Formats: sequence, C-alpha cells, structure tokens
Amino acid sequence: MSIRRRKHWGWGFEDQQPTPAQVRASAVELGAHLGIASEDVEDPVALESLELAPPRLLPPASLSQISQADPHARASHALGKSYTDVVRGFRGQFDELPDFVARPRDEADLERVLEWCSGERVAAIPFGGGTSVVGGVTPAVGPGFNGVVSIDLGALDRVLEVDQVSRSARIQAGALGPSLESQLGEHGLTLRHFPQSFEYSTLGGWIATRAAGHFATVWTHIEDLVESVRAITPTGAWESRRLPGSGAGVSPDRLLAGSEGILGVITESWVRVQPRPTHRGSAGVRFPRFAAGVEAVREISQSGLHPANCRLLDAGEAGLTLAADGSHALLVLGFESSDHPVDASMARALELCSGHGGIAPDTGQRDDGGAASGGDAVSSWRDAFLGAPYLRDVLVAAGILAETFETAITWERFPAFHEGVIAAAEQAVAEVCGEGGRVFCRFTHVYPDGPAPYFTVLARARRGEEPEQWAAIKRAVSDAIIDLGGTITHHHAVGRDHRPWYDRQRPEPFAAALRGAKAAIDPAGIMNPGVLIDPLS
Repeated sequence: MSIRRRKHWGWGFEDQQPTPAQVRASAVELGAHLGIASEDVEDPVALESLELAPPRLLPPASLSQISQADPHARASHALGKSYTDVVRGFRGQFDELPDFVARPRDEADLERVLEWCSGERVAAIPFGGGTSVVGGVTPAVGPGFNGVVSIDLGALDRVLEVDQVSRSARIQAGALGPSLESQLGEHGLTLRHFPQSFEYSTLGGWIATRAAGHFATVWTHIEDLVESVRAITPTGAWESRRLPGSGAGVSPDRLLAGSEGILGVITESWVRVQPRPTHRGSAGVRFPRFAAGVEAVREISQSGLHPANCRLLDAGEAGLTLAADGSHALLVLGFESSDHPVDASMARALELCSGHGGIAPDTGQRDDGGAASGGDAVSSWRDAFLGAPYLRDVLVAAGILAETFETAITWERFPAFHEGVIAAAEQAVAEVCGEGGRVFCRFTHVYPDGPAPYFTVLARARRGEEPEQWAAIKRAVSDAIIDLGGTITHHHAVGRDHRPWYDRQRPEPFAAALRGAKAAIDPAGIMNPGVLIDPLS
C-alpha cells in the first residue's frame, strides 16, 4: 500500500506535481499574463537523483522506532517554503540537512528526544508543517553541534477536548489546518484562523510564529485565540493555567507565542473557538487611486464595523490576481456572523467607501451558511490567494522570480512609508534583475492605528543566481522598512532570514532578558539555534 508523500521541494504532495508538459503550458500562459516572457522551462531534480551528504550521526536505539533518516525524510525537512528554499529544493541543492527526523508519538517520546539531544550536543529543530518562509526550520545551526534532529509533530494531530459552554477546545500542536477544522466541524465549531499556508501548517507552528490568519480585523493573530499553551522544554513541561484573561505578571502564553522553537516544543493548546458563521456578505469595491482606497480603509478600520475581510489591492496587484483589469485599486470587503445578518454593516462600509470614490458593482449576500461570492472580483482574488503557493512552483520552473515581503506601520506614516519602500524595491529589482520587474502592494490586515502592507515582487531571474538576486533585493527592502519605522515582519516570523533586521528592531534589554530565559530552560542551547537570538556567551 503506497503512502501519499509531500514533495521534497515546493508545495503540495508528490501526486499533485503537474507533468512537464503541463508546467510548460502553464509557464507560457503565466509569462504572458505577467508580462515577463519565460525562458526554457526547467524540470526539478528528482529525489532519486539527489546526492545528499551522509548523516553525521544516527538515532540511538532508544529513538530508533520514531526516527527516519531516508533521503525523503531528510530532504523534506531541510527547507521551508520561501522562494529561495523552493529554488534550492527544485535544483537539488540541500547544503544543510537534518541528520535524522524524529516523529514523537506523545510527550514521553518528545522528552526522550530532547534529553538525548541535550546530552549529545545535538541541535533540535521543531517542525510543524514546514511552511516557514524565513528560514525557521532550516538546519543551519552553525558550528558547535554534533548534529541536527528535526522534530516532526505530525503524529500529535488530534482535537482532544471540546468545551461547548466556554467555546474552547484543547488541540494537539501537530494538527494541520484542514484536519483541525474538520474535527471542530463535527461539533459545529471553527477556530476561524486561516493563513495562506492553512493547508499544510499546524496549530503549534501558528503559535510559535505568531501567525496571522485570513481575517483582516479584530482577532488577526493566533495569540488572540489562545487560552493556554503547553510545551515540553529541555528542563521540563511549561503549561499555563486555562483562563479567559489574567493580569498575573508576564504572560507565559505570550512568551511562547513567537518563540519560534527556541524555548521548547509546543505540544498542545486550549484555543477559543466559535460557531461556524451563518451570515456572510462580500463585495469588491473599485477605487480610481490606491490612495483613495487607503483613506476609505482607514475610516472602516476606525469605525468599529470590524469586517472579516478588508484587503486593499493596488491596481497592479488586482490585475495580477485577475480580480480586476489593472486600471483601478480594489478593496475585497467581507462581513460574517454566526448570530445576526451583516447587511447593515456592509451597507455602512460601502457608504464610507463611496465617500472616497469607491464603487461596488458586485456585491454578494448569503444568509444560508454558504460563502458569498461578492461577484467575479472577490472570487478571482480568493482563488488566486489560495492557489499562490502552488503557482510559485511553476514560476520557479519558468525562471520568474516571485517573492513577497510584509510589514506594518501607523496610518499617519503610511504614505511616506509606502513611497519609500516601493522606491527601494523597484530600484533594487532594476539593479539586480534588469528592466521589466514589477512591485505591487496590498493590505492583508488593518487596525485602527495602521495597516499591514504586503508587497509582491515579480522579475526575470537569472538561472542559478536566484538566491543571490533575492538576497540583494531583500537587503535593500528590509533596510528601507526598518529605516522608515516599520516592522521587519507582521506575520511571517523572524527565523534566520530576518535576524539582522530583527536585531535592529528589538530593544537590547529585551534581547538580554530573552537570552537569559533561554539559558534557564535550555542550558545546552540546543533548541533551534540561530533563530531570534544568540545564546549567552
């Protein structure tokens, strides 16, 4: 009986990889749509052709039953899903590999793994769905370690308890988004957290990286939905008390949220759930200028209406996703509720939009539990949003550089910030990739005090130099973001890729405190070294 496996590079399962003929046909069509003619389409290096460095060490007998060191296990846990990761995996370039993959079946297994790693000076990297786009799961740990173990939480994937009275659920950290929602759905509930990586990311990964979901206002980040967290550290279990709120000192939950595996391995969490929505409405609102849409979105974010979706796309981004023809900015606006109709909220939001020249030719409303389409614009955007990770694999094969960066800034600084970041990105793309590159912007989330802008870069890549090309663009853009007062990441985490700019962003006394906390619970310094901070010397 064959077991369905994920691709050792890129997005999805092996049986989802299109044929070479399909990739070539898609590449031609995509190149024409993007205005970047594709070169000859390359084929990925097959798993069977990989020449991987042998493991430096093998699992001890005590861990042999839960460990794997075959090529697929090691390669599929060596890279995340950034553009650079996908390129390297596509070309068979696995310069950093875990020596083996441990798949604990329970916390006792996990404790044995961490105890052995601590005793043998072996780096331990927690691995959820492997969707990190910032080097968070890459086994690039530097010198001083005798090996690296990737700890895959996939076996811890169950909804353990459901509290219908308090609307909470206890869920294991390795549960993937679809499985988590399916299990909650049996109780008529939803976590209502849908990041773009939803299909292959996990609850533990969301908490460890402070992931943001699809919904644009109110509960945007996963920590807003966390009631308590349990983790296994090298020195014992870390479990907070289950409470709706507490003012008892520094929050143990908030310290684990965003810890990116440097303090321990999250194993389960009580999270706040809710009934599935039965009232939905959506609309695509056109604006003649992006700046006019910005002002409309600011008013909506400060109105108390709290839309579920409030994504503003500039004209280029709207055209890229086929949500519009590229001649105007587009606001993808949506409301939902499990309690009451949303038409009044939608009407008021559209009224605010009209005050800034917004026109909504397509509006959808469904109160029967179905998803309102909002017309072709919203449907096209939704399809593009969900299909983007699959699409990028084809772009890599076609020699097209496609990557994103995201941040957040307050409203009064946004105009100058947007102008400066776009200018830095366009200049870097022209210098690195030549003419014809494009930079787009959209809002993924909005708050009363500011938006979270998300930028897309498209350009022609030079075969074999893609990682260096993107690194140069990323340096220029990241410098601009920090210099102009933004955050290096709103929801993609820090990992290894954002470390230089995170070091500039965070207060140094806080860094010292975090190093001290890590030293106290991870004295051997084995937990995901290189991420967030350097250990105490």
